[in-house]
Amino acid sequence: MQNQIIVAFKKIVGDEHVLTNKEDLLCYSYDATPGYSHMPDVVISPGNTAEVSQVLALANKEKIPVYPRGSGTNLSAGTVPMKGGIVLLMTRFREIIEIDAANLVAVAEPGVVVSNLNKAVEEFGLIYPPDPGTVATATLGGTVSENAGGLRGLKYGVSKHYVMGLEVVLADGRVIHCGGKNVKDVAGYDLTKLFTGAEGTLGVITKITVKLVPAPETKKAMMAIFSKLDNAGNAISAIIASKVIPATLEIMDNATIRTVEDYAHVGLPVNAEAVLLIEVDGIAEVVEKEAAKVIEVLKANKADDIQVAKDAAQRDRIWAARRAALPALAKLRPTTFVEDATVPRSKVPDMIRAVNNAAAKHKVTIGTFGHAGDGNMHPTIVCDLRNQEEMIRVHKAMDDIFAAAIALGGTLSGEHGIGLGKLPYMKDQFGADGMNVMQTIKKALDPNCILNSGKLVGEC
Repeated sequence: MQNQIIVAFKKIVGDEHVLTNKEDLLCYSYDATPGYSHMPDVVISPGNTAEVSQVLALANKEKIPVYPRGSGTNLSAGTVPMKGGIVLLMTRFREIIEIDAANLVAVAEPGVVVSNLNKAVEEFGLIYPPDPGTVATATLGGTVSENAGGLRGLKYGVSKHYVMGLEVVLADGRVIHCGGKNVKDVAGYDLTKLFTGAEGTLGVITKITVKLVPAPETKKAMMAIFSKLDNAGNAISAIIASKVIPATLEIMDNATIRTVEDYAHVGLPVNAEAVLLIEVDGIAEVVEKEAAKVIEVLKANKADDIQVAKDAAQRDRIWAARRAALPALAKLRPTTFVEDATVPRSKVPDMIRAVNNAAAKHKVTIGTFGHAGDGNMHPTIVCDLRNQEEMIRVHKAMDDIFAAAIALGGTLSGEHGIGLGKLPYMKDQFGADGMNVMQTIKKALDPNCILNSGKLVGEC
């Protein structure tokens, strides 16, 4: 990048907010996705919407790639600057502008950490439900851009269900506003939904209006143990069919159970084919009634054992097992790929079997856990990126996993996004015409293709 361009960016945001040293650039050359890394030419940290607008206007004029970035916790290489250019670091945007308890709404900047937003609304008896695994570090802008979900997704949904309005800077520097505090708003195209989950390919989000909901009064958690995977799958469908929507309904397969128990020693049954971890929440009377119904359904579907938390400490122990799944698997090998293929909930056992078959066929280690209630599985492949022969087998296993998800009527991603990691499979899900539609939208809003270039819909 020419020095006069760097000087121009420094005039916009200040010298201290433009990084060009090799050591600094290296820190922003990768995200939480293994196997993807590329050095940017510069890292720019704007502090307000006007600065973002000026940076994008200049970048668009010079046709310089721009990669918006929050905390970099994403798992699809969505923020890796594969063509160099600018990493647009949005972490200075960290103000919670307003908590409007009367309208159950908060307005915040994209650099606000999600857990900090929840801490701020707690005193009003409210919660912001999307809760990705990296909730303590992930930024609001990143989770909105990835349409992130989390453990509460079954009952409460994902980010798009809570984003009511956005301020967005377009590729050429124009600033638009869409949505707002209105509960109903059907004027025009739903631009708020368009930019939510767009992975920074259509514009840079600078302000977010989100819906809040009342915090549940009470919760009850339980763990159900199954010696047969199909019984666990039947129980998942039967719980929903019984008209109970748990706040959380998670599954761990045998490989994950064994790994977690070896890692955390939380008392998991290592011979079980699956365990379900379930929590219901709400008004105390309703929680008791729904918990009883869930237990009834679990027994009817041949759960071998059901353990109900009797107090907060036991509840914490149940969820400690689920929280240990990823770190336990990650400890096995130097490299960890966490995927999020998603299928209809009735197909969860079929999906787990497909993952196990891929693991056996290609001789790779995979543990599967995830959000069983909404069919969002996390096949987690542990390997060593430095072993080229092993990596060939890993990618063949991934091919089989995503092909199985699509064949079962599922999708490539339930919450992690596409980025670069799943881009090769997008045509399999959407077909040529579907990809053409998305690329047409991209080209209309970003004709020079500078925003997160090459991600989500490929080259334009």
